[in-house]
Amino acid sequence: MNLPIQPPFPPMEALSVDEIPEGDEWQYEPKWDGFRCLVFRDGDEVALQSKAGQPLARYFPELVEAAQALAPKKFVLDSEIAVPIGQKLSFDHLQLRLHPAESRIRKLAKETPAIMIVFDLLVDEKGNSLVQSPLAERRARLQAFAAKNFVPDGLIFLSPATTDVKIARKWFSNPGESLDGIIAKLCNVPYQSGERTGMQKIKQIRTVDCVVGGFRYGTNSKLMGSLLLGLYDEAGLLHHVGFCSAIKASEKPALTKKLEAMRKAPGFTGRAPGGPSRWSTERSGEWEPLDPKLVVEVAYDHLTGGRFRHGTKFIRWRPDKAPKQCTFDQVEQTGGRALKLLKEAA
Repeated sequence: MNLPIQPPFPPMEALSVDEIPEGDEWQYEPKWDGFRCLVFRDGDEVALQSKAGQPLARYFPELVEAAQALAPKKFVLDSEIAVPIGQKLSFDHLQLRLHPAESRIRKLAKETPAIMIVFDLLVDEKGNSLVQSPLAERRARLQAFAAKNFVPDGLIFLSPATTDVKIARKWFSNPGESLDGIIAKLCNVPYQSGERTGMQKIKQIRTVDCVVGGFRYGTNSKLMGSLLLGLYDEAGLLHHVGFCSAIKASEKPALTKKLEAMRKAPGFTGRAPGGPSRWSTERSGEWEPLDPKLVVEVAYDHLTGGRFRHGTKFIRWRPDKAPKQCTFDQVEQTGGRALKLLKEAA
């Protein structure tokens, strides 16, 4: 490729913070729940690059074709890849694309096509680098690029942006938008490849009450290492949904004795730890089942495919809550206007 920046090119990264920053120097964008992707085009050649610098083009052939269909023959875009199902974005369907079989990828690309949500322009249609230009200028150039080249019914969208913190808070507080949080960027800084100094992320953190259906011992330890969490479905089956290991060391000896006294099979009556999934590890089968009587409140960021995508944070024990009240309807997301929000930005 004959472009001023070449893959692999480290994308600008974000520093995690707890509060949305305020001030005239900030631009706000939705934080989409997908795969980060840099898009390089030089003539007929298109490269899609992941955040880690790996090629993504083979997994999203429909997005390669969409980029090739744009009128400009040269550009570099910073974007997020997502898969819409209805009006929501499905991380489960997105992960299914990372498949070794090309036939499977082609089938999924046709059945559930991905979209590309663009939020920065790094090289313009004349092949000029914009990475040294401030964000305010890059955003104006991107909006002009999108207005001229993105089509209403296509697979490439312009991500909305605002300098009004009230709008950013509305995006952040609305759970029906299929958003992962908010991104705040300094308007007067250039594109800081590989750096976290010009961009901040504020993620959605939610809480849920779960049944403790089992536990694992710590590695090479006689003390508990993590609690295994469960939620009941409509049929009354208790499904394993994740774990919590954020227990204070000073509390582990007493808690271990308590858990050992409650050991009772089966623990989980539905999906159990160690079942086949992308989360399984070599230690997935090493767990102790418990009589499902303990309830704990935890904080989480994502529930994907009926499981917490990451470890959870311990909040408190809930002796006042009946285990049977810990159901999946606590975490069901209603609404979902992701596509409408994108089309409003067009």
